[in-house]
Amino acid sequence: MASKMKYVRLGNTGLRVSRLCLGTMTYGSKQWRDWVLEEKEARPFFEKALDAGINFFDTADVYSNGVSEEIVGKALGDLVKDREDVVIATKCFNGTENRKVNRWGLSRKHIMDACDRSLKRLGVDYIDLYQIHRFDPNTPIEETAEALSDLVKAGKVRYIGASSMYAWQFAKYLSIARERGLVPFVSMQNHYNLIYREEEREMLPLCKAEGIGVVPWSPLARGFLAGNRHRQGGGDTTRAKTDEFAGQMYFHDGDFAVADRNVEIAKKLGVKPMQTALAWILSNPTVTAPIIGASKLEHLDDALGALDLALSAEDKAALEEPYKPHPVLGHV
Repeated sequence: MASKMKYVRLGNTGLRVSRLCLGTMTYGSKQWRDWVLEEKEARPFFEKALDAGINFFDTADVYSNGVSEEIVGKALGDLVKDREDVVIATKCFNGTENRKVNRWGLSRKHIMDACDRSLKRLGVDYIDLYQIHRFDPNTPIEETAEALSDLVKAGKVRYIGASSMYAWQFAKYLSIARERGLVPFVSMQNHYNLIYREEEREMLPLCKAEGIGVVPWSPLARGFLAGNRHRQGGGDTTRAKTDEFAGQMYFHDGDFAVADRNVEIAKKLGVKPMQTALAWILSNPTVTAPIIGASKLEHLDDALGALDLALSAEDKAALEEPYKPHPVLGHV
């Protein structure tokens, strides 16, 4: 386990978050996904994370159709004495009602309604970081940006952020907010890991130039970088065997070349493959806090241990060398 948690500012804000963010898609209802841990199973992960100094927790209304938010709210409400000591992030776009009309997307109506429902499920008076989960081509950017700004002004939200989209789309959000004097976006939650590095072309340079905090999702490629995935498909865990989304994004020959190299470097350093993969992403100065998922307590221990793992320039170059360009993945 890491000796002491590190804290960094989220982009240009004064908000300080732990160097790791606990992602909570894993916690919710098995009715949503077989591999999800329900409330009683999930509680020890929050206890361990808080004991280790993690103060940053990310969820979304779509995770287990809202049950994830309920579990996050109950756990932090029970375990944290002062609400101010944790940073709760959630997301809106997909909603929880199987895409009924006006129950998804980024219209003003849906954003306002979704935020109120998230607040109720989380059992809090405000959300620290409210993020748009994807880009909505059917809603004017101005409408979305103004609705989010109004949530901040109403005291329901402290900061706003975005998630996977093209850099030109995010640049438009940033520009419109600036032109109209709206509350600015402060973070980008994007798809970034050793196997998928297309964000290095446009999005990461944009975030660096604009002072945007970067909180990548799937830093371990949905477990692919643990080194236990099979070329014929799937892996050793329930999630690996049933995760269709991972199958759509990874499992190309070039992906296995990167995963194999990662295993090789991990063996050389005497650590676990997920630790070298996480140390690599943490070594990028543009990255604020990768979002880690954990379905076993040792996963959390391993992630914390990666905080103290410093990769040499030689090791980083070796990890990056097998990479092959990918089509855009994770925007939908």
